[in-house]
Formats: sequence, C-alpha cells, structure tokens
Amino acid sequence: MIEDKNPQRTQLSDLGEFGLIDHLTKNFKITKSSTVKGIGDDAAVLNFENKQVVVTTDLLIEGVHFDLSYMPLKHLGYKAVIVNLSDVYAMNAVATQVTISIAVSNRFPLEALEDLYAGIETAASIYNIDVVGGDTTSSNKGLLISVTAIGEVAADDVVYRSGAQPNDLLVVSGDLGAAYMGLQILEREKEVFKVNPNNQPDLEIYTYLIERQLKPEARKDIIKLLKDLDVKPTAMIDISDGLSSEIIHLCKQSQVGCDLYEAKIPLDPQVIAACEEFNIDSTTIALNGGEDYELLFTISQKDFPKIKANPSLTVIGFMKDASAGIDLVTRAETKIPIKAQGWKSITD
Repeated sequence: MIEDKNPQRTQLSDLGEFGLIDHLTKNFKITKSSTVKGIGDDAAVLNFENKQVVVTTDLLIEGVHFDLSYMPLKHLGYKAVIVNLSDVYAMNAVATQVTISIAVSNRFPLEALEDLYAGIETAASIYNIDVVGGDTTSSNKGLLISVTAIGEVAADDVVYRSGAQPNDLLVVSGDLGAAYMGLQILEREKEVFKVNPNNQPDLEIYTYLIERQLKPEARKDIIKLLKDLDVKPTAMIDISDGLSSEIIHLCKQSQVGCDLYEAKIPLDPQVIAACEEFNIDSTTIALNGGEDYELLFTISQKDFPKIKANPSLTVIGFMKDASAGIDLVTRAETKIPIKAQGWKSITD
C-alpha cells in the first residue's frame, strides 16, 4: 500500500553513509544563537550561556510506532520531531536544536528518505529549531528513527512533574482523543483496502482526526501564552500516553491526589461523532487514547482569573491530598479510581 510516486529509485549504496548524510542535510539552516557548530564535525557545539539545558530522546520503530501503509514519510519526519519538542515544552522550556538518527533497510530508495527529511526540515522551520547532527545506518527491520531534542530554560522557569500541591487546579490545553480516533479510522480503512485495493476511502468528514494522528503539533504556543499571562505552572507533563497515565504520573511525582471531572474533559465534535460510529465511550478514549501531545499542568488557584477566559485552556480537575486518591468524578457525580491503561503500540 506504500505509494511510490517517484519513478526514479536511487539506491542508498550509490551515495555511501557520508554522502547520504550530506545529501539529506544540505538544506538545513542554522538560525539559533546557541548553535556554535552544527552538522559537519565530530560533534555539535552549543552555548546556552546562563540557561539550563533540557534534553529528551524518543525512538520510533516501524510496525510499533508507525505504519507506512498510511503514514506518508514526509508526515513521519514531521511527527518524529514534534513528539520530542512536546517533551521540551512540557518542561516550560524553549526548544532550540534536534539531532536525527535513522536506521533504514535497503527497500527504501534515496527519494523516500528525501521525503522523510523534507518533513523534518518543515518542522525545524516552523518551530524555529536547528538540526545539528545525527547518524545513518542500515537495518534489517525496516525503518527506525531516533530524535534527540534540546532546549533552554531559565533556572527559575523550569517546571517539573513534582510541583503540584493540594488545592491546585488541573488544566489541559486543546482537546483530547482525536489522535486515537484518527488511528482507528486509518486502521479500518487499511483493512478495507486489503479486501478491495480499488476502494478509495472518503475521509473528508474525519479531516481533523486524521490530521491529529498523522501531523500532530507541539504546544509551543501554550508556553508563550502562559508566560504572557504571567502564569507559571506548578507541575506539567505532555499527553503522549493518555490523560489517565499522565495524571497518575503528576500525582505520584507530586505526592498528591486528584479529582478529574468527566464533564469538563474537552472533546472535539468529530471525536464524539467518531466514538458513536465506533460504539466506543468518548471518555475512555480521552483517558486512554494517547498521542494528543497537549500539555497537562497544574496551577495555583490564585492564577485562575488569568486563564479562565482563554479558549485554549480548560480546567478539568482539582488536586487533593494523596490520601484522597486519584478519581474520575463522573457526570452522575460518582467517583471511579483512575487506572492507567496507557498507550498501546499499533501491533498490540
């Protein structure tokens, strides 16, 4: 089902490792003052002066984290960068650089990797980061991508998962569950395609859901918004594995409990409609779906007036003493203990 629109297929062996790196990275521009030396030497050289440095790494594996039968390589390159930048922003930091390493099998021609790196270049441009290094090697397991993201933050501004206090408010950006429902639609259409390869799915009514799965965005804008509002979260995490897992992480690290209000969880109308179509409970999807890459954070109640009118932020819960537990308060006002279902790979 991988559509090869390029009639030309240049074997990677025609370039060699160093020629391949040079070819794939030739268009990357250096824009950050903290980048002293980027690609082209034994290591990058960075200078953050008086800032603290944030570093995070993710590994994406074909058949586990992505399926190339419906994930275009340009989108994959973009998403590989975004999922790492999200972790940087979750520290209340500004992302500045990334390194990209790939292991690739000989079924991929040069033109396919050009598409992958075009997506990486697009993400770097939009999020104003420098690509400063990486590696390429061969693989007999398909495609593997490792991204390391680097950011900077003033020592007084860094936010950990461990700072939430009882009586803090739990806030989330954006809406939840769309990425998971986008994945369900793509998986369904893949099965239809297997039965009838001539069938072309009409996905227009699912545009938002599919975009959230194939081309997610990291919430750099929320970090700037909070700074402009003079709000420093007491604790923060990004939602990659599902709301329930991330709430449990925050509570355990901060040694607090939480009441999460089901009626307050923000859901896009397309999520609600798709859940009805698939006969799935929308709250379950919001709690356990994952890959939303929204920011989940706690704030002091004194900061509530600063955020209450903002359409990008929703107060969804209330932090308590650890002894009170971690509960979902249902629409019927009953309490159910929150358990982490968490993210499952596409092969599970």
